[in-house]
Amino acid sequence: MKITSISRKLLTRVLSVYFILTISVTGVQIIAEYFNTKSHITSELLTLQKTISGSLTRAVWELNTQQAVDISEGLIAIPMIKGITVTDEANNVITQLGEVLSASNLTSQDTFNEHKSISSISDGLFGHSFPLVFEFSGRTTTVGTVTLLSSNDVIFSRIEVGIYFLIGNAIVKTTFLVFLFLLAFAKLLTEPLQELTDQIKQLDLHDPEASKFHIVNDERNELNILEDAYNNLIDELVEFKDKLALSQRETNSANDKLDEQNLLLEQEVAKKTSTLSSTLLRMEVQQKEMLEQQHQLEAENNRRRKTESTLITTNKDLKDSILELSKAQDRLLEAEKMSSLGQLSAEVSHEINTPIGISITSTSYLSDIITKLQQDINAQTLSKRTIDSFIGNAQHSIELLSNNLQRAAELIASFKQVAVDQTNDKVRLINVAKYLDEIIQSIHPKLKKTNHRIKVDCDQHIEIYTHPGAIAQIMINLIINSIFHGFQDINRGKMNIEVAIDQKRLVILYKDNGAGLTEEQLTHLFDPFYTTKSDKGGTGLGTHIIKNLVVGTLSGSIKAESKPGEGLSYQISIPDLRYS
Repeated sequence: MKITSISRKLLTRVLSVYFILTISVTGVQIIAEYFNTKSHITSELLTLQKTISGSLTRAVWELNTQQAVDISEGLIAIPMIKGITVTDEANNVITQLGEVLSASNLTSQDTFNEHKSISSISDGLFGHSFPLVFEFSGRTTTVGTVTLLSSNDVIFSRIEVGIYFLIGNAIVKTTFLVFLFLLAFAKLLTEPLQELTDQIKQLDLHDPEASKFHIVNDERNELNILEDAYNNLIDELVEFKDKLALSQRETNSANDKLDEQNLLLEQEVAKKTSTLSSTLLRMEVQQKEMLEQQHQLEAENNRRRKTESTLITTNKDLKDSILELSKAQDRLLEAEKMSSLGQLSAEVSHEINTPIGISITSTSYLSDIITKLQQDINAQTLSKRTIDSFIGNAQHSIELLSNNLQRAAELIASFKQVAVDQTNDKVRLINVAKYLDEIIQSIHPKLKKTNHRIKVDCDQHIEIYTHPGAIAQIMINLIINSIFHGFQDINRGKMNIEVAIDQKRLVILYKDNGAGLTEEQLTHLFDPFYTTKSDKGGTGLGTHIIKNLVVGTLSGSIKAESKPGEGLSYQISIPDLRYS
């Protein structure tokens, strides 16, 4: 068996703790030096911002791109600056020199006055971004942004000497401490323990008195206590040896008497055994038969219990699996329903920004000409030509403002009605033609990006009592499926929607002139998760949701027809809930 030195093990543990502590303290000092230096560089960047902000702002405001480039080249020549990016108010890059942060690794933290601190661990860059604000006639306008970047290489170049000093200091202290501990442990522990070991190896069991410890040590420590304990053990061993010899003699005498009694007892037992042998034999046979029957019953009971337990567990697992599958399907269907609404709301919001932006511009222009008119009145330089010009410009601005606000109001009203219906299961009476117009109006932002057209053929007087949200979800999914799947390679797609009333049922015929489906694709059209666009984000739930809404929510029916190259058509029949 391998012998492990206590002194070496103790020394290893003490030095290990010291090494860990030294490395930790040195690491903390290096990290503190890193962040302190980084803070100084950040302060220098902020100071540099105050120096260049005015000149860059005027260069961007005056569209003097060359001056902005010259200022940026001057900044990038500073060793501390590793990258600079100047953009205009539309976030278009005017000039970009040096390092650039990748968008996936960018993290920022908002600070006061719209300044942003920027950091990227993977790129090793940091810095800050600040706006370029131009003041004119008491009004401030943000004309662009500037991003100044530095890197960890700059920090490390500044703290390199300090790091070497900290590491060297730690190595010197550690080496001295190791040497000191080696000497102390060898003198105070290793050598005395080796002397005790040599004396223990010389123990003579026949003469224990001659094997007592004799250590020359002026100090009174644990080794002396161990010496006294060992010597006391030797004294007790000698005393025990004498008692053991006396006990051995007494035991031998008792054994002789016990042998005589055992002989008499064996004779008596032999007589009793002959009488009981036959009885025990019969009982053993009966007991054996009973045990076999008991084992058979226990085995049968165990088998039945295991079978019952297995059936109960399997039944419970099946119920849990069915419940979880049902919940998962419901969640997937609901998520797919809401995804189209979320995408629609984003596009409608973007569409509304255009008329609102024009309205804001018209309002600002109207405010400026009113201010100019007030100045002319105060200066008593007002003329008929000035008044006519003001009236014409004001009327034009008001007309532009009114038209665009009306356009935004129409978009919001259409989207609001469709969005409310899709998130509400209430049944109400709707005018089908008007409701279809609202649905198409709500997805106009998606249609305007394409050359596709929708034609609706519906009597203006058709009304039905039903779930409008389900109808909106159905029509939106049909139109989006045509755009996304049917018109993939078609520039000018056509979608026809024909609506009629047949025996108190609303019949909707939807048809596009898209790519169409093969017979196999048509067979799986309404299957969940079946899609030909899985590599482009398709989930395969669109048509499945349509069928669930028609059959489940609206208690109607749906069928589809298609051939490759001849488009895809749906015939949907929905009952009027007033007559059901």
